Amino acid sequence: MTQKVLVTGGAGYIGSHVARQLVEAGYEVVVFDNLSTGHAWAVLSAELIVGDLADPGALDRVFSEHDFQAVLHFAAHIVVPESVADPLKYYSNNTRNTLNLLTAMDRHGVDRIVFSSTAAVYGMPEQEMLTEDMPLAPINPYGASKMMSERMIMDLAAASSLRYTILRYFNVAGADPEARLGQATPEATHLIKVACECATGARDGMSVFGTDYGTRDGTCIRDYIHVEDLASAHVRALEYMNEGGGSEVLNCGYGRGFTVREVIDVVKRISGVNFPVEENGRRAGDPEALMADNQRIRRVLDWQPAYDDLETIVSTALKWERYWQDHQGRL
Repeated sequence: MTQKVLVTGGAGYIGSHVARQLVEAGYEVVVFDNLSTGHAWAVLSAELIVGDLADPGALDRVFSEHDFQAVLHFAAHIVVPESVADPLKYYSNNTRNTLNLLTAMDRHGVDRIVFSSTAAVYGMPEQEMLTEDMPLAPINPYGASKMMSERMIMDLAAASSLRYTILRYFNVAGADPEARLGQATPEATHLIKVACECATGARDGMSVFGTDYGTRDGTCIRDYIHVEDLASAHVRALEYMNEGGGSEVLNCGYGRGFTVREVIDVVKRISGVNFPVEENGRRAGDPEALMADNQRIRRVLDWQPAYDDLETIVSTALKWERYWQDHQGRL
């Protein structure tokens, strides 16, 4: 029997890639999205229901009308500086709306969830390679809102039959290699997306924040994971729970990092465009280096990355960016 799953935020960057892979894997996928940052075209062949997690009545109707076996929860705000400036927006959308979703799941007997979390829950750790067992100490409302959602999921699981897989993302980048999907968020802040916008002329130039870190070239080091590998981790997490696997918290990254300068150099080389880069001082709250210890996800889910290569990540992001610039308004 085909399994029906609900994907909240499935019209967004990561959610749409996961929804597409779920359809390809044989699942019946219903996307629930308010389209505040997502796009209807990104849902592709899945069913789209336009609605808001802030509306418990709308959630209840969706769960009443569909026999869901699992939920994959992506819907959230994700911009760290915005979370500092407007914390209530983040606690409302990320934390309260997760509570609304869990309430609906509990009421309707849906007992599996894959949750989109973040390395921001770790805060400013002293070590560079982060394990899932490290203490959580978020330094901004975005990370705190996700940590609180994790705790709600864990507490409900302790009190019910709910099982969960919490996936803590590191730096997600890249796009569907066939350019059917990619990051189309306006005013994006992700490094590779911004650099690709510079390479395609959508931006005049970009800034680097901090060039005096104790790294190999003075700029921050981050662990970049291709969105297709991240999406496959979600599909595998769902399969793992369907096979009877228990609840898990798993880092999603490659276990190695690149500096900001290294990333920009690769974008310039692949695009052939030497766009302007301005060097500025450090931003508050930027750790020097963050990388994911990914041994647990490899072992538990038998997850095998297929795009673990910076040039592949940049090439697919650049291919998408060129397509997106050519087709905006016509998708």
